Amino acid sequence: MGQVPLERALSKLGIMSRSQTKRYIEDGRIMVNNRIIKDPAFLLVPETARIMVDGKLAAKAADCTMVLNKPRGIVTTKSDEKGRKTIYDLLPPHLQHLHPVGRLDRATTGLLLMTTDTQLSNFLTDPVNQIPRTYAVTVKGRINDEEIKRLSEGLEDQGELLKATKVSLRKVSHKESHLMMELCEGKNREIRRMFEALGSEVTALKRIAFGKLALGMLKPGEFREVSKREIL
Repeated sequence: MGQVPLERALSKLGIMSRSQTKRYIEDGRIMVNNRIIKDPAFLLVPETARIMVDGKLAAKAADCTMVLNKPRGIVTTKSDEKGRKTIYDLLPPHLQHLHPVGRLDRATTGLLLMTTDTQLSNFLTDPVNQIPRTYAVTVKGRINDEEIKRLSEGLEDQGELLKATKVSLRKVSHKESHLMMELCEGKNREIRRMFEALGSEVTALKRIAFGKLALGMLKPGEFREVSKREIL
């Protein structure tokens, strides 16, 4: 347990949007341990504080987990200093409090989990738990058996060992190669860096599964609610 600002604590309860939270605090509609608090930065421990909204005890909303088919060109952040479109532009107001489970870079498409369940998020992203992520990868040129072996055995890059748990070549020509890859860690730009280390360039990258959950028929920009049972 740790202290967080009141504005963040209320947002994490999932009962109102971030803008509503700030307005409620400034209007004196929030009480913490029987005191009206008008400072959004007031620190409290959410697990032990008694928070009331309009005289009623605030209860944490049930955890929610969504799967989003992230389109190309969208960044996985709450806001972007360059004014680029973010994943939150795809979500309605009542889902703005969800946070992404890991990230997909701007050019990568496909399955992105978003949740209010921090315990689930921590479990899925902890490398100790070896939760697989599956990707469809297209690279320039012909990938050979020796390079497939190197992807499986691991490549060194920037002091990190980058390694795929599974690699299969689905289609190959002189122009490009299509592969399926499975990883159990979420290192930054891992697949792109692996192919850069081989001297190849990734031209398309799509996450198609996370744990047991497959992207399925979701179109780019679409999302749906999922249960833990679908993922684990």
